[in-house]
Amino acid sequence: MSNSIITGIVAIFDRDNIDTDQIIPTEYLKSIKKYGFGDFLFDGWRYLDEGKLNMTADDRLKNDDFILNQEPFNKSNILLTRDNFGCGSSREHAVWALRDFGFKAVIASSFGDIFYNNCFKNSVLPIKLSKEEVSHLFERASSSPDSFEIDLLKKEIKVDNDFCYSFEVKDSLLDRIVHNLDDVDITLKDKLLIQEYENERQKQRAWLFDYSN
Repeated sequence: MSNSIITGIVAIFDRDNIDTDQIIPTEYLKSIKKYGFGDFLFDGWRYLDEGKLNMTADDRLKNDDFILNQEPFNKSNILLTRDNFGCGSSREHAVWALRDFGFKAVIASSFGDIFYNNCFKNSVLPIKLSKEEVSHLFERASSSPDSFEIDLLKKEIKVDNDFCYSFEVKDSLLDRIVHNLDDVDITLKDKLLIQEYENERQKQRAWLFDYSN
């Protein structure tokens, strides 16, 4: 299924250097599942109490001043932030939490390298723009709730009919988002070639596959 257009409310975080521990704290990394982390996203800012892994957002005392606890931003699927987003440890849980909350894209002037690559593995699009372009988007989105349209095929961010910004992403990475592909899906694209290789290898080195002894 193709996902070539992302449209939705933009939540803004006017901060540099938001690290993965701030995105999701260490105490929530004990779960062996890859889903269910949305309630713990930005836990230290989003809540006024201490959470536990088996708690949900409905069980918690919320910080009403935090943007994701306010209408309509609690339904945002695009995050606009500043420089070096996702720095720090390599935990993939940070991307899982963003994805499970509902974010489909994050716009920033730069990202932590590991976080950036983890996004593409989990259907979250990280978009790099210049600091000037990010500041312009902040000016637009800070005055009132705003919606952006992100066209993945054209590699453009459109804001109403006023203007648009182009962004650069490798086509191979963008293909993961458009077609919702993970590492296994990418590998299975070459299933026939892999099978041919294994068949030929078994012929040339039959002794490796002799289990009679």
